[in-house]
Amino acid sequence: MSNRQKENSKRRLLQKIRKQRLKYITILPSLITLINGISGFAAIIFASKAGQSNQIGIDVYSESFPFFTAACYMIGLAMVADMLDGRVARMSHSTSSFGGQLDSLCDVISFGVAPAVLMLNFMSSQAGFTAALDVFVYRFLWLAGAIYLGCTAIRLARFNVENEEDEASHNNFSGLPTPAAAGVIASLIFLHQYLLPQAPNSPSWLGGILQNMIVIVVPFATLAAAVLMISRLRYPHLVNQYLRGKKPFAYLLWTVVLLILVIFIFEISAAIVFCGFAASGPVRWVYQKITMSKAAKPDNHAASDVI
Repeated sequence: MSNRQKENSKRRLLQKIRKQRLKYITILPSLITLINGISGFAAIIFASKAGQSNQIGIDVYSESFPFFTAACYMIGLAMVADMLDGRVARMSHSTSSFGGQLDSLCDVISFGVAPAVLMLNFMSSQAGFTAALDVFVYRFLWLAGAIYLGCTAIRLARFNVENEEDEASHNNFSGLPTPAAAGVIASLIFLHQYLLPQAPNSPSWLGGILQNMIVIVVPFATLAAAVLMISRLRYPHLVNQYLRGKKPFAYLLWTVVLLILVIFIFEISAAIVFCGFAASGPVRWVYQKITMSKAAKPDNHAASDVI
């Protein structure tokens, strides 16, 4: 068969595939995935409403209805749905290309657009910070949000190309997962909103300093999360690596301690967990480089002694 005939047969095959219509879908995993996207959409709405005024002129943002906190909760709900849909599909042996594409589209909304909008509106709502803003700082904030969104889309597209449906291949991630990147932004803003009612009644100035630090750190944390998403740093799948199968007894103790911390100091624990997980990739990479260089030095000395 000539090359031209091969090209014609390949073209006909592609046309046949394109003409095929989707006839069957898995209902339960798709519904869970849609909850992910709808939660991201709700987070965008809540983040956009924060600091605005209604038609009567009364500020709709108050301690009784904190929109930024609600947006963070919606991103958290999207994370839960994103964790469940793939697992439900694999347990029911109903994984499909349609489910993977739908999951990525919803992830772009929940873990790409929603955190970027949340960061921009949060920074704009800071009265003391906004008073000192100039055109350059505004452009920097928009650039940080745009870079984060672009890196999220790249990370998800790369995952779709490289992903394998086998459960055994889901022990590590190449690059920071998009839910964890969104968790870095949402947890910091969530902690800031938690400290707001605490600061006026606090006898010390520690709460105010922590709030100001969060405001300064959030844009740079957004950029760092964006870079880590498209990096090749390895991140463990916590559920598959540490909770599945038989593990040492110490794992149970650490899990119980972590659950207790999350229950009693949820806002602080969430920020520590997400930021610590994001930082674990670069820290592990630096540690491996240092240990490899130390291991190579004795070999070099031994080689020089032989010579």
